[in-house]
Amino acid sequence: MPKLTKRMKKMTVLVPKKETVPLAEAVSVLKKFNTTKFDQSVEIAMKLGVDPKQADQIVRGSIVLPHGIGKTLRVAVFAKGEKAKEAENAGADFIGDTEMADKMKGGWTDFDVCIATPDMMGIVGPLGRILGPRGLMPSPRAGTVTMDVDKTIKEYKAGKVEFRSDKEGGIVHAVVGKLSFDAAKLQENIEAFMSHIIQLKPNAVKGQYVKTIAISATMSPSVRVTV
Repeated sequence: MPKLTKRMKKMTVLVPKKETVPLAEAVSVLKKFNTTKFDQSVEIAMKLGVDPKQADQIVRGSIVLPHGIGKTLRVAVFAKGEKAKEAENAGADFIGDTEMADKMKGGWTDFDVCIATPDMMGIVGPLGRILGPRGLMPSPRAGTVTMDVDKTIKEYKAGKVEFRSDKEGGIVHAVVGKLSFDAAKLQENIEAFMSHIIQLKPNAVKGQYVKTIAISATMSPSVRVTV
C-alpha cells in the first residue's frame, strides 16, 4: 500500500467518519482540499447497478452542465465548404479534411473533442484505432457526427461533458467543475449530472440503479455522497 504524503494525511482527517454525507456537506468538505497551486478539477464517480456486459444496459451520453467545467475545450472539426465556414464562425480550433486526417495518423491528437459531418466519415473512419482509445472518435450516438456543427461546437465550448459506463464495474466518471467554483455552483453542476444519469436508467435494469456516489478533486481523497 503506498505511503500517504503529509498533505494527503491532513486531508484524509477531514473526510467525514460517516459512510456517506449529503451532497452539500460533501462539497463543503471538498472545498477544504483546495491547497494546491493549480485549480484542481472536480470529478464524480457513480457506480450503477447495471450489467456492463449487456449492450442494453450501457449508460452513455452527454450533458451541458449549468456552470460549465471551468475549461475551454479544443475542438477539431472534419468539414468542408459551408460547414467548414460554419465551424470557423462557431469557434472551432482546428478544421480540415484529408490533410488533418493524415496529421492524426502521424500521431497528432492535440485537441479535446473531434466533430465530423456525416459526409466526412469516409475520411474519419480509418482513424478509429487512433482516436477510439483516446475517446476522441466522432460518434452519432455521442452527437459528434452531425450536420448541426454550429450548435455542437458551442455546446462543447460551453463545457459539454461526455460519459459512458465502464466495461468492468458499470461506473460512470465525469468532470463536473473546478475547486475554485463557488460551492453552490459546484453543487448545481453535480446535481444536474446525477439527475441526468438517473433519467438514463435502462429499462433492463432491475433493483437498485445508483449504488454509490463519490466526488473528488484531482489531488484529494474522495468523499462519498448519500444516494
